[in-house]
Amino acid sequence: MVVAGCATAPGQGGQGAWAVAEAVPAAQASQPTPAPQPAPLPAQASTVLQESAQLAHYRLANGLEVIVKPDRRAPTAVHMLWVRVGSIDEEDGTSGIAHMLEHMMFKGSAALAPGEFSRRVAELGGQDNAFTNHDYTGYYQQVPASELEAVMALEAERFAHNQWPDEEFTHEVEVVKEERRLRIDDQPRAKLYEQLMAATYLASPERRPVIGWMGDIEQYTAEDVRAFYRQWYQPGNAAVVVVGQVQPQQVLRLAERYYGRIAPGALPARKITAEPPQQGLRRIQLHERAEQPVLLMAYKAPPLKNLAQPTAADWDALALMALAGVLSGYDGARLDRALTRGPRRVADHVDASAQVNGRSGNGLFLLSAIPAQGVPMSKLEEALRRSIRSVAEQGVSEAELARVVTQWAASTIYAQDSMFAQAMDLGTDWIEGWPLHANERLLALLRQVTSAQVQAVARRYFSDAALTVAELVPQAAAPAAAQGTRR
Repeated sequence: MVVAGCATAPGQGGQGAWAVAEAVPAAQASQPTPAPQPAPLPAQASTVLQESAQLAHYRLANGLEVIVKPDRRAPTAVHMLWVRVGSIDEEDGTSGIAHMLEHMMFKGSAALAPGEFSRRVAELGGQDNAFTNHDYTGYYQQVPASELEAVMALEAERFAHNQWPDEEFTHEVEVVKEERRLRIDDQPRAKLYEQLMAATYLASPERRPVIGWMGDIEQYTAEDVRAFYRQWYQPGNAAVVVVGQVQPQQVLRLAERYYGRIAPGALPARKITAEPPQQGLRRIQLHERAEQPVLLMAYKAPPLKNLAQPTAADWDALALMALAGVLSGYDGARLDRALTRGPRRVADHVDASAQVNGRSGNGLFLLSAIPAQGVPMSKLEEALRRSIRSVAEQGVSEAELARVVTQWAASTIYAQDSMFAQAMDLGTDWIEGWPLHANERLLALLRQVTSAQVQAVARRYFSDAALTVAELVPQAAAPAAAQGTRR
């Protein structure tokens, strides 16, 4: 989405974001009485955490962090606000509330009418949007670099003073319900994955869908969402990431001017329930109207936590990432050759992924496949198990590992062509608490993974005691209702 010139251009002074309230009257109809706002902070010195020509990292006096990466290949800039709150921070009965708040952040502030934020970004020649997942919520604008101050002013305004009429919330609930229907309820594969997560995790908040269960979306209130905002949208729980044709010190001055005046607030203690050890195979089926059956196999795996000094569990997570690459990380990888080619093929599609990062402290190794026409699900499942056993018994070749690392290196390099991708990488590194530019460190560690380590994790983590299987079983469409009246 995009914002208009409510703030002066960089370096020209003026009132900036704090003039927004005068320039844009807030909507008054049915507007709730805003909570008392703390007085803006006086300017205070920021802390330099890292500073070079390639990357700068600062912490403002109120706790908000600022990450800047100059990229002068185009006269544009990506500005992102990351908040370290997602669906794992929700409570039972309010699933999806982090995502709902993401929607409501576009519905007004003390100085912006509903929908005004995006209209203004568009007038600046930019675009904007937002995203929510288990670990975080993010907001971004991509604009001409000359308009960076304007979007920083606007984002700081809504971050500090989000408010909206109750009728905006009532309307947006219906929007989110329809979003859930379109993305989950009417998409059998997405619904299967949702149910796989619910079966895989008994206690961890990862069992809840990010968009929320429909019953929760229908029952939480506008005040519930406002309370969630007040609880988590604090400067000490947020970071601003800017990538583009910018100077780090210039961005820092703008951040101090707009975000630095937001008073800090206390954050609640995070209470993320630990998942108890799984003690046996779990199996579910989803019977839905669908064109093809789908098989998902999720094995519990160790999380990747420490890139600076990896522990034994971290090395196992890295080896599982390498295993996923060997199995399906490039065209003609093991699963592709063994299961989808030739006259005896058993699958139309197959994939492996190691989901080992995230704040919950859990990891999964996921196998997914679509059986070939006429192939029983049991035969496909056995073929996947056999592929893992082959690695456990015979290992993988150094050539396979080298191919995987080459593929990762190429992907890392290609991502640098996109300012948005660079900003996403920096933001997720900050969310995880990893070093900035963790991809470079991760690639260096993956180069050190050996065939013996990959063979060891194939032996250690693929038992039925750690496995949850989900099957999508296609159902025939119900007969159409008879038309007219039978006489």
